[in-house]
Amino acid sequence: MSYIAVRSQGLGKKFRISHESERYRTVRDTLSRGLASALRFGRRAERRPAEDFWALRDLSFEIKHGDVVGIIGGNGAGKSTLLKILTRITEPSEGLAEIRGRVGALLEVGTGFHPELTGRENILLNGAILGMRRSEIISKFDEIVAFSEVERFLDTPVKHYSSGMYVRLAFAIAAHLEPEILIVDEVLAVGDVAFQKKCLGKLGDVSRGGRTVLFVSHNMAAVESLCNRGIVLDHGRLVFSGPVKEAVGYYYDSVSSTPEAESHVFDLAPCPHRRSKGGKLLKRIELFTESDRPLTGEMIIGDRLRLRIHFELPVPASSFNIGLGFNNVYTQRIFTANSLFDRSRSDSERVGHQVFVCDIPEFTLMAGTYSIRIWLDINHMEVDLIDDAASVRVMESDYYGTGNMPRQGAVVLRHQWYLEDEAFAAKKTPATACASSSTRVI
Repeated sequence: MSYIAVRSQGLGKKFRISHESERYRTVRDTLSRGLASALRFGRRAERRPAEDFWALRDLSFEIKHGDVVGIIGGNGAGKSTLLKILTRITEPSEGLAEIRGRVGALLEVGTGFHPELTGRENILLNGAILGMRRSEIISKFDEIVAFSEVERFLDTPVKHYSSGMYVRLAFAIAAHLEPEILIVDEVLAVGDVAFQKKCLGKLGDVSRGGRTVLFVSHNMAAVESLCNRGIVLDHGRLVFSGPVKEAVGYYYDSVSSTPEAESHVFDLAPCPHRRSKGGKLLKRIELFTESDRPLTGEMIIGDRLRLRIHFELPVPASSFNIGLGFNNVYTQRIFTANSLFDRSRSDSERVGHQVFVCDIPEFTLMAGTYSIRIWLDINHMEVDLIDDAASVRVMESDYYGTGNMPRQGAVVLRHQWYLEDEAFAAKKTPATACASSSTRVI
């Protein structure tokens, strides 16, 4: 039976925000302020009062030993403040936070390092801070150095390290000295792609070893692949706690929900993510599904999707094309539709207002939210392009009619399975195996 590794009850953190400048004042500043006060003699100086800002408020949750939890939220949601309270860097203003187990943390570049000490000395220092015996630290020393790739600079004071070297060494120490609870903030973003991949692999090893991991990242793909649970924070409050896939979906729904998202019409005129060379020629997109019903909410896997794109041709043109790119929540391109791919297109000359229809009989992307990039080419030149022009939400469905929901991968494809007749298979030779077959459908 797993015990509780982290518990939070009514946790809150308040900061006092002063609107008076506290910077160092020169003699010139002092004289200027004195003169200004004299000119305001008889009038009360207007001072803006200090105010309270709650970075966290009323947080209550439990994390079991062995859970790998992704802490999700936008900038200013309170993620880093929460981790600083859990690691005892700062005290809460109210409530209680309990941690049971030895904690290793990687919160900011250089946290826990003494700048005047060498890399070698900081490894020993950090191990001692974690409460490890010297023999334990020495047994892990070579692994830490090899993982961090700073062997050449091991006896150099860390104040001379680059931010990337800082992070590599800090992560290697935190992950290899075997804390019972590992807390990692967004600092992995400092490293290069190869090192990030290496770190995520190590975090996976740590989690499979039964240790508790709290992971803060804006990389939702990493969160979803690494974690089994997710906590979503919004303006210092807990708004969702549950399975990681649902947590990621909740977060993306919260940041992408707009009044227009409940309509089947997307006006392209005010779109901010636009790159235009010939004016705002793309006007709007209308979404429809089966029987030409307006698509105002979710569709299910395999539904028909019809997109009506309204655009302008300022001068007569016979060569023009519309392209659509469907991106998942990680901004990865999953599917591209382009009128260039349609061989039956008419090449007649057109001018003025136009409506191009893209008809997808079966939209078989996996359940999730997809943003649509759209672009218009005229005479083989891109003249208007919009990112996040519209969005489509796909729900899970019994696409195969078996009662089993597809949940992995990016697309859903129809396929069949056959059990080969064993007696016939035994008689086949390698030369004829590819030329003929005898199968029966299960």
